[in-house]
Amino acid sequence: METDRRTAIILGGLLIAAIVCGIFSSVLEIEEPDYLERLVAAESRILLAVLAQAMMAVFYVAIAAVTYPIVEAHNRVLGVAYLMLRTIGASFLFVGIVTLLLFLPLGRSFAETGGDGVATLEILGHFLRLARDWLNHIGMVLPWSLGAVLLYLVFLRTSIVPLWLAAWGLAGSALTLVATILYMMDLIAVVTTAYIMLNAPTAVFEIVLAVYLIAKGFRRPVSAQVSPALS
Repeated sequence: METDRRTAIILGGLLIAAIVCGIFSSVLEIEEPDYLERLVAAESRILLAVLAQAMMAVFYVAIAAVTYPIVEAHNRVLGVAYLMLRTIGASFLFVGIVTLLLFLPLGRSFAETGGDGVATLEILGHFLRLARDWLNHIGMVLPWSLGAVLLYLVFLRTSIVPLWLAAWGLAGSALTLVATILYMMDLIAVVTTAYIMLNAPTAVFEIVLAVYLIAKGFRRPVSAQVSPALS
């Protein structure tokens, strides 16, 4: 029981830490129409975002490691699938750091170029922004959210958290997957009300889950949830 309580507190802390890092990993200047002109002045902000995203990636790996035994104890096959999905998602966060760093030389080149070669830099910047969005909002979110579905399904079946909380997690993950698929199909953009609204339930849920786990822990011992199959 003491081990489960410690696991719940660690998981809650990791969720909050990842959310905070996620906030600081965003660079609003890159989303502006005149972002090329802003890059040099935003270098310190970009470096902070790089550090925050690196830390978030580490926290995501830790979240996967902490929650894997919960899924594996209920179903070994699902446990392996869960760990693979969440590891893939966290890996894309690490790769996304490279795209952030590339904005630094892009901004310096734009500042030094003046009127020559600006069109080429604008094309490079456009594809760099696309690559960053695809890595973070498709490459990371898609496998991570699929892993979340497996985790919250186990939460639902084992009752280690309240039913309403597990159901909220499943519904939020489903909406996030819908948003990701719509974005992949180029039906919505990242910085839009529709995309934000579809992802808001998951964001709020993770905060609520973190607070609940820190305050109350798991309702039942994780070690008591061993089951050969989800049946």
